[in-house]
Amino acid sequence: MTRSYVFGTPSDRQREVWELELAAQAAGFAAALPGNPCEAVDKSARSLIEAAPGFESDYKTPGLPHRTGHGIGLEVHEESFIVRGNNRPLETGMCFSIEPMICIYGAFGIRLEDCAYIAEDGPRWFTKPCHSIDDPFGYEVMAEA
Repeated sequence: MTRSYVFGTPSDRQREVWELELAAQAAGFAAALPGNPCEAVDKSARSLIEAAPGFESDYKTPGLPHRTGHGIGLEVHEESFIVRGNNRPLETGMCFSIEPMICIYGAFGIRLEDCAYIAEDGPRWFTKPCHSIDDPFGYEVMAEA
């Protein structure tokens, strides 16, 4: 699990990119359906970022310069990688990260990483995604519960 946060008050640009990152993570999760290839998760997240104004395609920056996720098991980073070209179908029981990350070199980067698994009827989160840049760890949400 990885969280990005800002010390102080986030700028409008940081908020905008943070929200794009969260949306890309959600798009990847939505594509994580049993039978879909692993690369579908990466493609879904990457397509959303690439469609936003000012972001590059094909692993260039500013944008998403690496794979969207990786398998979770005995090792921290293992197969199956959530990356273009991995046509292995997602299967019930597979566990992996969804962490698209946006890099804007010389300015800032944002990574929101959560882990998911494939249930018979679709993806499920192990960890809950962030809900805001102002509360990336969910402290306010926990206090309200």
